[in-house]
Amino acid sequence: MVTVDRVQTGLRVERNVLKVLKALAEYLDVSLGDLVEGLALHAFEGKSPFSPETLGKIEQLKSVYGLTLTAADAHALTERT
Repeated sequence: MVTVDRVQTGLRVERNVLKVLKALAEYLDVSLGDLVEGLALHAFEGKSPFSPETLGKIEQLKSVYGLTLTAADAHALTERT
């Protein structure tokens, strides 16, 4: 185990992305913060954080919550005013 210092932060995330992340954290039985940390650490090393089974669950959750955004959309999002 590694001991770390965590900080509370405000983070703005697209509504359906957040719904899928929260549902996935629940499915994996981890906190939302732990899920986001794991995603970031894997991404920093260019590694996939999910098994094929979990990727299948993510697809189901995306369908349930109407998430149609893809990685290609990541740098082209604008907020409604």
